[in-house]
Amino acid sequence: MAGRDDAPLDGLTVLDMSQGIAGPYCALLLRQQGARVIKVEPPAGDWSRHMGRARGGQTAISIACNAGKEGIVLDTRTEAGRDRLHALARRADVVVQNFRPGVAARLGAGQAELAALNPKQVYVSISGYGSDGPLARLPVLDTNMQAVSGLMHVNRDASGQPRRIGFFVVDLGTALYAAQCALAALYRAAVGGRGRHVEVSMLQVSAALQSYVLLDDAMFPGEEATAFNAPTGLFQAADGLLYVSMLDDAMFVRLARLLGCDDWLADASLRTSAGRIPRAAELNSRVAALLAAGSVAHWEELLRAHEILFGRVQHPRALHSHPQALHAGLFAPLAQPGVGELPWPRLPGQSGRPAPAPALGQHTEAILREYGLA
Repeated sequence: MAGRDDAPLDGLTVLDMSQGIAGPYCALLLRQQGARVIKVEPPAGDWSRHMGRARGGQTAISIACNAGKEGIVLDTRTEAGRDRLHALARRADVVVQNFRPGVAARLGAGQAELAALNPKQVYVSISGYGSDGPLARLPVLDTNMQAVSGLMHVNRDASGQPRRIGFFVVDLGTALYAAQCALAALYRAAVGGRGRHVEVSMLQVSAALQSYVLLDDAMFPGEEATAFNAPTGLFQAADGLLYVSMLDDAMFVRLARLLGCDDWLADASLRTSAGRIPRAAELNSRVAALLAAGSVAHWEELLRAHEILFGRVQHPRALHSHPQALHAGLFAPLAQPGVGELPWPRLPGQSGRPAPAPALGQHTEAILREYGLA
């Protein structure tokens, strides 16, 4: 990626001082656009190296968020470590950090300090609740923010029990927003000659991800959100699960004809989504009874032929052999030392063979020599 003639950020250096998911994945996205990313870790390593099952000094999260970076270990508790961090930061086009508010400044690596050394630098601060306010200094994880922001409520089960979304959606969403803001700031720096302080909080992102949910709640105060069309939902076929979605009135007519529900077509109250939503339970129950009689493959063929939205419910590993994934080259082999060859899901816009995530401190000596810090 970095070094390609067509890589938009080729020639730029990102200093990634962050840990976990949101900050490192933000830097990974900049790496995907061609930037060189120098990952700074404390002697114990980024805590993502200990999130879940580990092999060869890596976890799935540490690989997914740090592939292709150069790794350096600095002990910023010491004066020498801080001096080296400052030297690296001085020459960085972008700095990414997700310390709690105030920590970077105590290291002498806050935005104000580094902007004085490099006025064109884009400085990205990622936090839980923002840089100030009553909760600013609280530690935050994705799961806590899912609870606080209402995402768990939105994802409640059929009995109404709130549930955690099964992957780190707030962290990854925060990374995407932060990377987009960093790219916009890089453009402004190129045009105007001055950098910018990009601040993105997980709280902001959780609200932004739920924009239509929050707007719908404000438009209909006191009412619990309903489905946006019907029938729609998860249905049990004879040998597996299907999710069927209803897009518009024309699709409902096609579904009614496919299932032989002529009474639906004759019922004027079902001709619009507004009329169907109050009867969602009734419609879904009828669909469930009919789909239970056939196999998933049988219904896939018919639903596809009638242009009705559906999806077979599968384990993520099924993507490896999905015909469209194979056609699109969705996965590339990643040779990760100490682990073996892994299926790397290519990032959107990414080409070429992915590079592995660095071992702890793998490039420390080489980078210190390069910067005259050996």
